[in-house]
Amino acid sequence: MALLAECPFCHRKQAVKNRLCAKKTCGADLVKLKKAQKVRYWIAYRVPGGKQSWKSIGFSVEEARAAEGKVKAQKYENPGILEKVTWEKKTFAELAAWYIGLKSTKGLASYDRVGQALANFNASLGSRAVGSLKPVDLEDYQQKRLGEGRAPATVDMETTIAKTMVTKAFDNDMIGARPLKAFRAVKRTLRKAANGRRETLDVGQYLELTQAAPAHLAALLILAYNTGMRLGELRALRWLYIDKGKRVIRLSADLTKEARDKVIPMNHHVLEALETLPRAIHHDFVLTYRSEPITGPGGLKKSFQETCGKANIPYGRRVSGGLIFHDIRRTVKTNMLAAGVDKRYCDLILGHSLQGMDAYYIAPSEEDLHRAMARYTEWLDNEIEARHVSQNVNHA
Repeated sequence: MALLAECPFCHRKQAVKNRLCAKKTCGADLVKLKKAQKVRYWIAYRVPGGKQSWKSIGFSVEEARAAEGKVKAQKYENPGILEKVTWEKKTFAELAAWYIGLKSTKGLASYDRVGQALANFNASLGSRAVGSLKPVDLEDYQQKRLGEGRAPATVDMETTIAKTMVTKAFDNDMIGARPLKAFRAVKRTLRKAANGRRETLDVGQYLELTQAAPAHLAALLILAYNTGMRLGELRALRWLYIDKGKRVIRLSADLTKEARDKVIPMNHHVLEALETLPRAIHHDFVLTYRSEPITGPGGLKKSFQETCGKANIPYGRRVSGGLIFHDIRRTVKTNMLAAGVDKRYCDLILGHSLQGMDAYYIAPSEEDLHRAMARYTEWLDNEIEARHVSQNVNHA
């Protein structure tokens, strides 16, 4: 650690005891300049890991020596504080590289979405120092994204993911509270429940879609319509998660949005669909496209859109009556309630949180879940049969 004086002419940082500037081509009289308070003082020290860091103090040598003593005390009592100062000078792009590289982040089912959200965030604020962030910067970012045509829910998701990254850094003593305070001061752009959807996929549309869909999408549609699984859960589904003996799918907490283990009973529609699927030799994924895992949602989204077109079903959030894949999940819960399945069993099968004391006192067995699924399947089979009878009558 060293206390240095900066020449106001050549800006060379040098020993405080120097009477003349050490740079031969300068030679300024530092004694006179110090008396005139034109010499700036700096503290040079190394943070944990050995990296050199500089801290500007001011033009008073007494203040500089006091600050030097404070930094020395911090270095021995709490070295993390020095590292925190260094991280706050780094950019959000550098912080994102650290966050994306964490094992805990890589293990998220939403890892791809996290990476894309941070990339969008850093396209605007990636060059900003973490410690310099203010609420107005985030508000400007929100308005910019909205002006680019992004949905309020998308803007809020990107801001929330960036906030999660900053919170992680704060909890690990890498940064101070200032950048986190900026995120907490900014309001969401989406009004509560403003983006709520009501669209569902009736049984007739479901049958038309499975008939019009290519093989890989048809299997995925069958599993989705009979289990209520999210698209991300379906893409991550592996054969080792499937217990055919007990007719359940077991998802571990790291695969679910709720971060809880989930047991999903399989009915005969799911079992029959699984029997038609080939098993690859070089990987264990259940749902594939051309024998390869479906790594991203983009291809499925395009395939689902094309299949909706073939089945003459409106597609898209901004189309009147248009469907999106997530509407299938809402449909399953709606159908389960129509079939007379207890709402709490619906929540457990779909992975929704139980409310109140139910979260602590309701612990159904797998047999209970199977009975709930059997009730839904009986209702669904009757609906499918009614559609077939209606079609036969019309053709006759």
